[in-house]
Amino acid sequence: MTPLEVFTPDVNPLARQWLSALAAALPIVAMLVTLAVLRWKAHHAGMFSWAVALLVALGAFGMPLHMALSVSVQGFLYGLFPIVWILLCAIWMYQVTVISGRFDDLRSTFFLISEDPRVLGLLIVFCFGGLLEALAGFGAPVAITAAMLIAVGFSPIRSAITALLANTVPVAFGAVGLPVLMAARVGGFGDDVLAVSPITGRLTALLCLVIPFLLLAVMDRHNGIREVWPLGLAVGASFGVTKWIVSATPLYNLTEIFASVVTIIVAIGFLKLWTPSGGLGARQAVAVPMVPGVEPAAVPGTVPNTADLTGRRIAMALVPYGLVIVVFGIAALPSVKAILKSTDVSFAWPGLAEMTAADGSAAAHQVFTLGWASTPGILLALVAIVVGLIYRVPLAEVFREFWRNVVKMRYAMLTIGSVVALAYVMGDSGQTLALGMFIAGAGAIYPFLAPVLGWLGVYVTGSDTSANILFSGLQSSVGGQIGAGSPLGVESMRALLVGSNAAGGVVGKMISPQSLAIAAAAIGVSGSESIILRRVLKWSFILLAFLCVLAGLMSTPALSWLLP
Repeated sequence: MTPLEVFTPDVNPLARQWLSALAAALPIVAMLVTLAVLRWKAHHAGMFSWAVALLVALGAFGMPLHMALSVSVQGFLYGLFPIVWILLCAIWMYQVTVISGRFDDLRSTFFLISEDPRVLGLLIVFCFGGLLEALAGFGAPVAITAAMLIAVGFSPIRSAITALLANTVPVAFGAVGLPVLMAARVGGFGDDVLAVSPITGRLTALLCLVIPFLLLAVMDRHNGIREVWPLGLAVGASFGVTKWIVSATPLYNLTEIFASVVTIIVAIGFLKLWTPSGGLGARQAVAVPMVPGVEPAAVPGTVPNTADLTGRRIAMALVPYGLVIVVFGIAALPSVKAILKSTDVSFAWPGLAEMTAADGSAAAHQVFTLGWASTPGILLALVAIVVGLIYRVPLAEVFREFWRNVVKMRYAMLTIGSVVALAYVMGDSGQTLALGMFIAGAGAIYPFLAPVLGWLGVYVTGSDTSANILFSGLQSSVGGQIGAGSPLGVESMRALLVGSNAAGGVVGKMISPQSLAIAAAAIGVSGSESIILRRVLKWSFILLAFLCVLAGLMSTPALSWLLP
């Protein structure tokens, strides 16, 4: 094949869809085996799995070598910017609060709400983390909330697992609704997002009734559930009910913002009326290392002295997070968003001019767009610098802290870059669609499997938005084929499958290699990605099965009444 010959991905190059899908699954299997079984360091596992994806692209899918290498370079750079850049700035902002000494006041402020670390854990990762996901996304919620849990006395691995598990239900409407917006557009619904968003909202709302109890179990095993279940129920129900309502309105893009704020208010009000038992024992339990020898020895959290905590000190401690909300809220305004978007720099990427998508249209990666001002990284960097100025930290020290984080994250950068390169190669060569086509061949039982595609897409790409772009068209097509003979009809079946794709993706987020690298970097335990994966993998499978059953039953008279 000459460099000038057009390459169009073949989703069934081996003539049997199951065989093509088996070949396409090799990079995913390689990642899971090297991380979870062989316990390789994440950057080694990422580079090896990328190499497997490259070989499959060349050998089985016929992708030209120069295109495979070119798209790999583009994927690696996209992994660094914006993804690593966002993560780096999120941790930088947090570290500025630490070196200023103001984070100690924030920690004390949390203890004004409750002295029970399990309560604080729910408020930090589920409520505040949901708000961060709504505004920023791209791993920032995991990075910030995991570090905050350590500050209130959690062991590092427990902090990472808790943050990853919580960063599920807000994902489908994160980044101000972008994932579900793209699901509707690519799924053939145009700007009629309300055809899809209520379904995704209801599936993830039901998930809200499960996640808080899993968080309590991770934090303090059966004691956490037994002693704090009333608050877990209140938090899950308020978040879920708000999602259910708002996702079906024109304000769908603000679903997670409303859900997070309402839930924080409900939780604080609930704690005025009820106090959990076992707080003292919980402070010791959450500090116990989950993996002795890898984590530091247990240092049970102590309740700080809040007697001299003035209103001004509390307000100053909340400044960084208030700024995040204000800055990202302004950036989400359509007019401001358009201005920021207008600064994007786009150019043709070398070597990909003759590469097309599976439908024959120009491949998305033919053009590279550098969104230097329209991505959350620059906004987080601005907040970090402004926080440094407000806290009177010398600018030289602020930027030294940035460089220290760059050095600490060098292996996370390699991991994320190689994983995104893998995702680009799998997507542009046809491997990801080959897997999707195989799953889509399930026929009438397909609605029970629809969330699997979203889960798979997020595992590979690390993004629910990307998974929806990848698979929503396929989901809609399958819905058109099987909908006519179903109780739902064609249009409702299409909407159910596209909405299920977005919902399924949220439970793939916690095992995405990108997310694992972000969590490991945030807790400062080098090489802990494989340990974290083994701890969260079962939860991802259990939650996926839960969504599959829900989506499948919603396609039948048993639960079709849940559809809008």
